[in-house]
Amino acid sequence: MTGKVLLAAPRSFCAGVDRAIEIVERLLKSHGAPVYVRHEIVHNDNVVRRLEGLGAVFVDSEDDIPPGEICVLSAHGVAPSVRENCVSRGLRVVDAVCPLVSKVHAEARRYADSGHLVALIGHADHVEVIGTKGERPDQIVVVESPEDAAELDVDGKPVAVISQTTLSLDDVAATVTALEGRFGSLKRPGADDICYATQNRQDAVKEIAGLGGTLLLVIGSPTSSNANRLVEVARAAGAEAALVDGESGLDDELLDGHTVIGLTAGASTPEELVQGVLADLARRGYDDVDDVTVAREDVHFRLPKEVVAS
Repeated sequence: MTGKVLLAAPRSFCAGVDRAIEIVERLLKSHGAPVYVRHEIVHNDNVVRRLEGLGAVFVDSEDDIPPGEICVLSAHGVAPSVRENCVSRGLRVVDAVCPLVSKVHAEARRYADSGHLVALIGHADHVEVIGTKGERPDQIVVVESPEDAAELDVDGKPVAVISQTTLSLDDVAATVTALEGRFGSLKRPGADDICYATQNRQDAVKEIAGLGGTLLLVIGSPTSSNANRLVEVARAAGAEAALVDGESGLDDELLDGHTVIGLTAGASTPEELVQGVLADLARRGYDDVDDVTVAREDVHFRLPKEVVAS
């Protein structure tokens, strides 16, 4: 078969992911192994395996790190109680939390401390949401869907809304609409919590579906929220979609009947995996590649002083 690939741009690493990975790499170079990281630094299996090969040790809890060692906090953020426990255990904390996640944490504190019940739209079991809720556990309620919004008890408090940074824009809008239908005017941040990179990648997927891409391949790990949302966005736009890891090869049956295939990657997926899938598609006859660019990204976040000083 001969076919075309519509290649999304932007795709792959965002500024927050770039920063988090660079932090671990610099610490390994300056301090040597091991460097302990609380939780996966980003949600991509390929990235985690590569950093493990360099000497990073990923742990589920700061309690698993020997006293006095470095503890890198992952890009997804943590509750204040985690930071306090790190200090009490004598760990050397290095903050790799995405600044956009830190912004949502600050919003959560501000709204909760001004007497609002904070409706946090997101997935309750996602590490980012767990960390954000931990800012004010008694005043923040996770709302996963419009159905949750219909059952929310605010006990007479005014409602403020914040959200997980990696969600689908449409899903957030539906839940906000449901909250507004119940409680009227809601306190909201001046800018959407959905991060710029998430929005750009979702916009590119919608554009590809509109240009005739009948199958959208999203390269990412099953644990990546933003990659999973790209699959959902593609399906909502009328295309078939699949999450692929970019390493194990494509299933022939997956491509059957599709002459125009869209390709993108989650914000924690390395670009080299995209190039590998492009090469695989070219071998199968999909060697005509058109770029579909919806935005230009030129965002950079500063490294923490502990890394710059090292």
